[in-house]
Amino acid sequence: MQNFKLIICLFLIFTICFSIYLIPCFASEDGYIWGETTSIETSTNITNEFTNKTTLEQNTLQETTSEIADDNFLGLDCGSAILIEQSTGQILYAHNIHEQLYPASVTKVMSILLIMESLDSGKINLTDEVPCSENASSMGGSQIWLDPRETLTVDEMLKAICVNSANDCVVAMAEYIAGTEDAFVQMMNDKAKELGMNDTTFKNCHGLDEEGHVTSSYDIALMSRELLNQHPSVTKYTTIWMDTLRDGKSQLSNTNKLIKNYKGATGLKTGSTSLALYNLSASATRDNLSLIAVIMKAPSTKIRFESATKLLDYGFNTFSYKEFGKKDDLIGSVTVNKGVKNNVEAVLKENSGTLLAKDTDKNIEQKLNLENTISAPVKKGQKLR
Repeated sequence: MQNFKLIICLFLIFTICFSIYLIPCFASEDGYIWGETTSIETSTNITNEFTNKTTLEQNTLQETTSEIADDNFLGLDCGSAILIEQSTGQILYAHNIHEQLYPASVTKVMSILLIMESLDSGKINLTDEVPCSENASSMGGSQIWLDPRETLTVDEMLKAICVNSANDCVVAMAEYIAGTEDAFVQMMNDKAKELGMNDTTFKNCHGLDEEGHVTSSYDIALMSRELLNQHPSVTKYTTIWMDTLRDGKSQLSNTNKLIKNYKGATGLKTGSTSLALYNLSASATRDNLSLIAVIMKAPSTKIRFESATKLLDYGFNTFSYKEFGKKDDLIGSVTVNKGVKNNVEAVLKENSGTLLAKDTDKNIEQKLNLENTISAPVKKGQKLR
């Protein structure tokens, strides 16, 4: 059995060593898009090209091999678990990842995602004063005891939701954004469908146990990745260990103990109920490698954090991330024949990099392939091949 596990591990490492993650080049404001992919050549001259999955265009996570072993070789004591690399979406560990379970307050990852989208779209602002309805104030579970006569800003609401997992605040935000909690829950389910969360049905925005309110560790990883990739500013809230509200009268303490105890922790959300037991979506970044570990149905809060730590440690000890460039980085200039301008600047459309077995990045050589010239007309934002 030990030899079999060793073979699987070696095969996984070999596969990752020779996979790459490539991004097309695009123009700056005064230039044009370049569609030719960057070529990364290994020391053994093996070159592969993959389509960008950074924004979940295919609404799936990528497996590092054709089939990820589901043998729970780390011996995690939980109902379901998954580890993914945040940038590429590659699955690094899988255990019952599509089993439908109660999410508890990890539900709020989707609620927070919709709040961040509303902020980015300009629909709401951090300084907006959000009222509290009787419905919101009546929520049980984790809360900050909102009073229907008070208002808090969106910024304060987000802080209470991310740090203290406040059910009353998330319902108040749901009503503020969508008019009613039911309408917000429909938004949640629509977003889940868009992301390919096929194991998920939301019945509420807070995560209290309700029949049919289910998801999977795979789907939690999907929405966690979307939140962190598309709205990285959310870590301003998810990394708070302790804070206060109401002029210091209300104390907040993060329910995610990894924020204090795990190097590089960036979030993300805990959850526990009598039916769900103990859940966690944990994210961390070290040396440009960002990981998301999801634990569901752990028997205790201690085991929940221990299991997430095992997953993250496994990821950081086994893999590394080689960055080739960031979104909008200038990567070259192309001459334009018969154009208004003689040349255009080519920039990266998205962040570019690849997941590797640890300590193999020295064997990777980056080569940039761009045509010397392109003929006009070329429009801003046009992809060129």
